[in-house]
Amino acid sequence: MEQKLSYPKHKIKVLLLEGVHPRAQQLFADEGFDVELLASSLDEDELCKRIKGVSVIGIRSKTNITKKVLEHADRLIAIGAFCIGTNQIDLAEATKRGIVVFNAPYSNTRSVVELAIAEIVLLMRNLPDKIIGMHNGIWDKSATNSFEIRGKNLGIIGYGNIGSQLSVVAEAMGLQVYYYDLEEKLALGNATPCRSLKELLNVSDIVSIHVDGRKENTNMISDKEFKQMKDGVIFINLGRGHVVDIPALKKNIESGKVRGTAIDVYPKEPKSNNEPFESELKGSPNTILTPHIGGSTLEAQINIGAFVPTNLLKFINMGNTAGSVNFPELQLPVLEKGHRLLHVHQNAPGILAKINSILADKEINIIGQYLKTNETIGYVITDIYKNYPSNLIEKMRAIDGTIRVRVLF
Repeated sequence: MEQKLSYPKHKIKVLLLEGVHPRAQQLFADEGFDVELLASSLDEDELCKRIKGVSVIGIRSKTNITKKVLEHADRLIAIGAFCIGTNQIDLAEATKRGIVVFNAPYSNTRSVVELAIAEIVLLMRNLPDKIIGMHNGIWDKSATNSFEIRGKNLGIIGYGNIGSQLSVVAEAMGLQVYYYDLEEKLALGNATPCRSLKELLNVSDIVSIHVDGRKENTNMISDKEFKQMKDGVIFINLGRGHVVDIPALKKNIESGKVRGTAIDVYPKEPKSNNEPFESELKGSPNTILTPHIGGSTLEAQINIGAFVPTNLLKFINMGNTAGSVNFPELQLPVLEKGHRLLHVHQNAPGILAKINSILADKEINIIGQYLKTNETIGYVITDIYKNYPSNLIEKMRAIDGTIRVRVLF
């Protein structure tokens, strides 16, 4: 029996969580997929139940796709992180199972940067306390503890997409920028790299955190680091909640070491807007607490809502993996006549030869073939002309080291 068609699109189920922009739902629906959109995140047990039969899942930062979840994912081929970070996904396990992961590394960068700049101005002017005072009928017209940002030293921890753009905007506003990153990064403008975190903390009037969520960053800012900061420092965390020791921050706010703080991310956050927010930072002086909205602008959500599904659809429809965080990156040409076979396997020698041996045995000519590997897996795309026998895919799956075989069309 010869095969001609790929898996019907209306049977491909897409699950979108955490209220991702409706634009994402529309893009998948326009392709004919079965799409379900939920406003909240799901805990591990709930997700283990809901992920069965799902081929594509879209999440933001609150949903954790753990090894246990992936063990229950019987049809999952792709994960979309509608955010920058992917630490909430077990990437090693996803890769092991041949599940491609995409994120949105640039789409909300500007939104986070603008919030950081706004908070720096508010905190330097001691405005949070004055705003609360006005609502309580207190008229406190005073320049005490109110400063311009021009000429002050801004220390940026993490000089990635957000940190580097913050550097440019801050310098344009007259701040002197210093930065620290574990990797060597080219300075933009007149920014000064620091050789150590301590060096940055010693020199900064304002400290802003923009690091990723890897476990090694847990409590990277604790009592030791607060002691290394200037007295009266302004402290901002728009990165990840677990990178700051909250009790240590609270203590240093109360002592006056930290004169103002803005926190957008927390070690534990509500799963939805219906759950209460709890933090020992509530009620602290000159403190801005926001509900993880650094990237939550309409522009950013529209951009993310289009960017991530576009990459996912290119993978589903064409096999493209450009922009993936865990797969070898391949950008493929459009194939108008023929069939496209995708083979994901453990990175071991000789697999391409075995694939081609099977094709030769079936007297199948190859239109084009593409192979790329990373440390863990190999990814082979083979385009062929003729209809293929039904046992071809079975034979390709039987190759030692095979993780997944897909037929696109």
